[in-house]
Amino acid sequence: MSNIKREISIMRQLHHPYIVKLFEVLATKGKIYFVMEFVKGGELFAKVAKCRFSEDLSRRYFQQLISAVGYCHSHGVFHRDLKPENLLLDEKGDLKVSDFGLSAVTSQVHNDGLLHTLCGTPAYVAPEILAKKGYNGAQVDIWSCGVILFVLNCGYLPFNDRNLMVLYRKIYKGEFRVPKFTSPALRYLFSRLLDTNPMTRITVDEIIQDPWFRKGYKEIKFQEHDDSNLIKGMDIQENESSSKMLNAFDIISFSSGFDLSGLFRDFDNSVAVESDRFITAETPETITKKISEVATKETLVMRKKEWKLMLEGQNGKLLVGMEMYQLTEKLAVVEVRSYEGVWKKKIQPELSTLIYNPESASGSG
Repeated sequence: MSNIKREISIMRQLHHPYIVKLFEVLATKGKIYFVMEFVKGGELFAKVAKCRFSEDLSRRYFQQLISAVGYCHSHGVFHRDLKPENLLLDEKGDLKVSDFGLSAVTSQVHNDGLLHTLCGTPAYVAPEILAKKGYNGAQVDIWSCGVILFVLNCGYLPFNDRNLMVLYRKIYKGEFRVPKFTSPALRYLFSRLLDTNPMTRITVDEIIQDPWFRKGYKEIKFQEHDDSNLIKGMDIQENESSSKMLNAFDIISFSSGFDLSGLFRDFDNSVAVESDRFITAETPETITKKISEVATKETLVMRKKEWKLMLEGQNGKLLVGMEMYQLTEKLAVVEVRSYEGVWKKKIQPELSTLIYNPESASGSG
């Protein structure tokens, strides 16, 4: 789950023309859904599998790839699984980097300044990852970009073997052959991209200054978006004075498997608690008033603290706890915890008028 939350956090930060956009995240009890930009053209892999590209077309895609990768690195994000299968094409034929499931961020760097998780696709993995001594996330991405450019222009992998250990030996030694039709300028760039020494391997800034790369190159200009408020939503807010507007991260936190104890600390964890939630188009004031009426009817004492409601029985025993969150400008979600079936038996049946009904809402215009 931490990997999923990290992937969402990363994609929420990235707003670049050549990176697939993540619009929303939805969750059910058993699944999490990413609502993403629809990229019509499919995988770049499918195109290059048919035939190799010309240097000009390879250069165009490589320019777009480096633009996206450089942007990621400037935001402290390292993809770590770059390959043609993770590069999509839109209806204009432009590149879109996707699948940040194995990505890392600067906060994951160890005290030695390196990453240590072994990951990636064998044919595209950098030699320093195989050495298992730690690696720089930006440098391994550059190596993968080099492999991708080689595949685009040459039509086959620079390092390939059915035996995985033989493949890794070739990668570790940097053993590859460039076809004769490759121009001298591109040959030189391959030698810099697929340099087995990460300290002397070419950087993004150096790639952009490379003569072969710069041919027809136009720097991408785009407007940054500030999604800092969405990133902060990774954890359920417990500050009473903070806003209770929900975002996708909070919605995920309602899915099965998450610890919601921070919402209802007053509950005795040794006793089984039933959980429920409902959507309403009513204001918090209306919800509070209605629940207060039900509580009085059932001889329960209602206590209110900011957006939290607590219903107590005899001797102040907490029986029902509720917390309200603003889902959209017009909708709110109410999260419920209850002892002894009080919610389902006594409270919920009285609140049918509060529960949001999409059909009736659309019918009323």
